[in-house]
Amino acid sequence: MLTPPLAWSHLPFFADDFPTIRAALADEARRVLPPSDQIFAALESCAPDQVRVVILGQDPYPTPGHAHGFAFSVEHDVRPLPRSLGNIFKEMDADLGSTPPTGDLRFWADQGVLLLNDVLTVPAGEARGHRRLGWQKLVPQVLDALSDRPRAFVLWGNDARSHAPRLEGNGHLVVQSAHPSPLSARRGFFGSRPFSTVNAWLKEQGHAPINWTSP
Repeated sequence: MLTPPLAWSHLPFFADDFPTIRAALADEARRVLPPSDQIFAALESCAPDQVRVVILGQDPYPTPGHAHGFAFSVEHDVRPLPRSLGNIFKEMDADLGSTPPTGDLRFWADQGVLLLNDVLTVPAGEARGHRRLGWQKLVPQVLDALSDRPRAFVLWGNDARSHAPRLEGNGHLVVQSAHPSPLSARRGFFGSRPFSTVNAWLKEQGHAPINWTSP
């Protein structure tokens, strides 16, 4: 049984919208990614008071074996990397001079980086195939819950950037760019330097920077 992440279960989404989504997923004839026990992995890893940085993407990788509940991340043994993640690593290398040894970014979550997608499931092989399922009602509530104090938000792609107005006026750092997908990375993602920008801001706030590269 797919259950809401405990630390976030107070959000109205889980009473008002999630039952319909859960029923739709139970009736889905196609294979759903990520596996049901990983759908809420990012939220389960970062309770609201632990979140320092939010990286917001679109929907999970549609290739079986890639998505594991953390936006842009894959298991450590996935080779080659998904192309979006490969571009993230190219930008990180240009920005910081190094990259993690694998595509498993869960060590970011351990430092308070919430790796959240706008849509939390996808049918295998059908990118954006669950866009109309109702997931998009969750992210605005997550962002509102995280506006109790200044945090850093990294919005990659148009779906993520559509939430930028909601973040204004709360003292947040909001970093926006094109999505790291090969279709759009050269339209503003490359050269955006999000990792050093976030760390410089965290230091200005008196907080420790994120270790982006070394698990």
